Amino acid sequence: MISNVMNSATSLISNAQQKASTAAQTIANLPVQAQEVGGSKDVGSADLFKPVLSLKEAELETSAGAKMIKVHEKTLGSLLDVKA
Repeated sequence: MISNVMNSATSLISNAQQKASTAAQTIANLPVQAQEVGGSKDVGSADLFKPVLSLKEAELETSAGAKMIKVHEKTLGSLLDVKA
C-alpha cells in the first residue's frame, strides 16, 4: 500500500508536468497579435482560455502530488516511531 501512494503521487506529478508542457507549447505556438511588432493576426481570449486553464490544473495536480508524498513520509515516520 505504501508504494501505491508513492506511485500514485509520482504519476500525478508526471502527468501534470506533461499537461503543463503541452499547454505551454500551445500558448507559444499562438500567433502574435496584429497590434504587436511582427503580428499578423488577432488572438482571441478563447484561444488562450483552455491552455491557461490546463496550466492551472497542472499546478494544482503537482501540489496535490507533493502533499501526498509529504503525508506518506510523515505516516511512514510515525510507523517507524511506533515500531521502535
